[in-house]
Amino acid sequence: MALPVQPYRSTPIFDEDTLPQALRAGHNTKAGVWGVIRVLEGELRLTYLEDPPSEVLLTPGQPGLIRPQQPHFVTPLGPMKMQVDFYDQPPTV
Repeated sequence: MALPVQPYRSTPIFDEDTLPQALRAGHNTKAGVWGVIRVLEGELRLTYLEDPPSEVLLTPGQPGLIRPQQPHFVTPLGPMKMQVDFYDQPPTV
């Protein structure tokens, strides 16, 4: 049985005050890099800018998957804590 894919890097844990402006504005991961946004407390809106444009509500039970080079940004919805895990192959979410 294959082991679950492990992240090669994770961001610090951010809250609604420490979430960097760069993550609140449109950005994307590099080629070959997947991201998984994990909400530890509260709620966060994930906005995909392309492929197709859409919004997803992220909660502690509902992480958000970012495909390589997929433009997106996040918006805190009140008090929250979140972290992003980065993978070099498709993660299991």
